[in-house]
Amino acid sequence: MDNIEKRFIGRTAVAVTTLGLGTATLGGSRLDISWAERDAIVRAAWNAGVRYFDTAPFYGVGAAERAVGDALREHRRGDWVLSTKAGRLLRPRAAWTDPASAWGRPMPFDVIYDYSYDGIMRSFEDSHQRLGLAHIDILLVHDIGAYQHGDAAHPGLMRTLRDSGFRALEELRSSGAISAIGLGVNEREVCLEAMEFGDWDAFLLAGRYTLLEQAPLDDLLPRCVERGTSLIVGGPLNSGILAGRDTWNYAAAPEDVRTRVAAIRAVCDRHDVPLAAAALQFPLAHPAVAAIIPGPRTAAEFADNLVLRAHPIPQALWSELRHEGLLHPAAPTP
Repeated sequence: MDNIEKRFIGRTAVAVTTLGLGTATLGGSRLDISWAERDAIVRAAWNAGVRYFDTAPFYGVGAAERAVGDALREHRRGDWVLSTKAGRLLRPRAAWTDPASAWGRPMPFDVIYDYSYDGIMRSFEDSHQRLGLAHIDILLVHDIGAYQHGDAAHPGLMRTLRDSGFRALEELRSSGAISAIGLGVNEREVCLEAMEFGDWDAFLLAGRYTLLEQAPLDDLLPRCVERGTSLIVGGPLNSGILAGRDTWNYAAAPEDVRTRVAAIRAVCDRHDVPLAAAALQFPLAHPAVAAIIPGPRTAAEFADNLVLRAHPIPQALWSELRHEGLLHPAAPTP
């Protein structure tokens, strides 16, 4: 078992392993995944020393929560940290399959957005049932923001969270039902907006603070340091583009992204460092970052990530990236 460093979430007593397991792939994101493979991925992470697991009702429309709960249930409470999300409710559907679904082998539910007090509370209760676990450590509001809902719909949904849903999060935290609250989103702007009305322990930000993108250094990360809010980095490989695939932001990468990645890869090649190794190690150099949570598609891919996170990287690589304008001037490096 690997000895993986732990860091605290915000100012809470919750400590997560710096390498966590993201489970969108367990839901079948962009692939068809069997229940056996879902279980194998979680168990491979556990056996390697990972003790932080992130999931959501949306992943596989319930399938990822079920898989995570099944794998963790045999382990003693307190040995692991679990985050899940709220903001979507799952309602039973008549058909077991949906040809338009983005998920491979999803559970038979429809998704309904609800960021209200009642919606947050219902989502929390439903997650307990799907997980089959008695405790959830971190509850994150999932996919609120203009990125998901568009500029026209976002203000109303954010108002619902501010005036109603946030009260549910505060009640759950103050009662001890959960230990930490936050957002799980793809855009830093909504995190900054949420900081105007709430005291948040963590933001799970997918794909925005990576070796490819560092805009949060200009605004969000300094605010996180100031407020004692942790950043959990989802998608440290930017949907695969930093691991040799052609996807970025869950779709085919545009030419400008491919060009920048090629330039970063060329620097890594000159120093005999796999691009994915640099990508997995870079975010954790920032003091506000508590964990990275790549989402491996197979147990073998998880094992590859484990090796890459320990690959030696010379300081000269980071210096060259900065000199070439491929790294933010203020970015801390390992």
